[in-house]
Amino acid sequence: MSVELPLWRAISWFRVLALGYALIRFALAYQHFRHPVAGWIYLGALVLWTLASLRAFTGPTRCTWPVLAWDLTMTVTGVVMSGVIDTPARVAAGAATLPTIWAAGTVLGCAGKGGWRPAAVAGLVIGIANIARHGGFTTDNVHDIVLLLIAGCAIGYVIELARASEATLTQALQVEAANRERERLSRDIHDGVLQVLALVARQGAERADGFAELGRLAAEQERALRALMTGGPLPGQVRGEQQDLGALLAPYAGERVTVSAPGEPVLLPGPVAAELLAAVAAAMDNVRRHAGPDARAWILLEDEVDQVTLTVRDDGAGCAPDRPAQARRDGRLGVAQSIQGRLLDLGGTAEFSSAPGEGVEIEMCIPRKGA
Repeated sequence: MSVELPLWRAISWFRVLALGYALIRFALAYQHFRHPVAGWIYLGALVLWTLASLRAFTGPTRCTWPVLAWDLTMTVTGVVMSGVIDTPARVAAGAATLPTIWAAGTVLGCAGKGGWRPAAVAGLVIGIANIARHGGFTTDNVHDIVLLLIAGCAIGYVIELARASEATLTQALQVEAANRERERLSRDIHDGVLQVLALVARQGAERADGFAELGRLAAEQERALRALMTGGPLPGQVRGEQQDLGALLAPYAGERVTVSAPGEPVLLPGPVAAELLAAVAAAMDNVRRHAGPDARAWILLEDEVDQVTLTVRDDGAGCAPDRPAQARRDGRLGVAQSIQGRLLDLGGTAEFSSAPGEGVEIEMCIPRKGA
C-alpha cells in the first residue's frame, strides 16, 4: 500500500482538477448549446458525485467496484448527453464532451483497483459511447480513445508491478526477520539447552547404569536441536520421493508392540511419511511414559481410497478425556504440537480418545489428495 498511495492521491487530485476544467470549458461555451440548462444540471450532479467520492478515491480498499461502476455511469451519461444537448455543427467540428478529461479519472480508478485489464474495459466503454452518440467514428474520437487506453493500461501495469514488487520486498523482510530470530534463538539455545544436553550425554556415556540411556537420549536431542538451528535435516529424517509407511513402522514391532499394516506398500511422499513417523514416535513416547510398565501397544495402518489412517492404541492406565486440553493449557504441548500440529500441517486430523483404566487411542488421518 505504501507504493500505491501516491498514485491514488494523484488520481484523486486529477479528478478534482479535471472537474474544474470541465466547468470552465462549459461556462465559456454554454451559449452555443441547444440545451444549456441540461448541461448545467449534469455538471452540478458531476460536482456532487466528485465531492462525495473524493474519499473513496484515496486507496483501493475504499474505491470499491460499485463506486467505479457508478463513476463509469456518470462518464458515459455525460458523453451521451453531449451529443443530445450540443448542436450538430459543434459535434461535427469536434467539440469536447461535457465531462471532457474527467472521463480519464474513471479509467485511472479502474487501473488502480484492478490493473490494466479493467482500465482497458472502461476505456473501451467510454470510447464506444463517444463513437455511438458524439460525432461517430472521427479522427478526434479515435485519438481520445487511444489516449485513454494507453494511459489506463500504462498506469494499471505500473500498479501491478508495484504490488508485485512490494509483495516480494515484504517476503524478503519476513525471511530476514525470521533469520535474525533464528540466530537469536540459536545463541540462547547454545548458551543453555545444548550445553546441558551435551553435559548429560557425556556423563551418561561414562555410567553403566540407567543413566546411560538418559545420556543416549540427550545426545539424540542435542543433534536434533543443532539440525533445527542450522536448517539441516533432522537425524533419521525420511528422504526420497515415495516411502512405504508400513516398512518405516516395522521397527516399532516388539514384545509389547504390535504393528499391523497392509500387505501392499503404503506409498507416501518422503516429507509426509517423515511427519507421520514423527507423530507415531511422539505417541509411542507417551505410551512408554504414561501407560505403565506392563502396557501393550498396537499400531494399525490402514490404506483407504481417499485417505491414510494410522491408529496408535494401548491398554495402559488411560486418562480423563479432557486431559490433552488441560495439558495444552498447562503448557505441555506433546500431543498438541508433536501429533495434532503435525497432522494439521499435513491437512489431516488427529483424534484423541481415552478413559481412566481403558488406555489411550490416537487416530491420525491424512487425505490422499493433500499428501
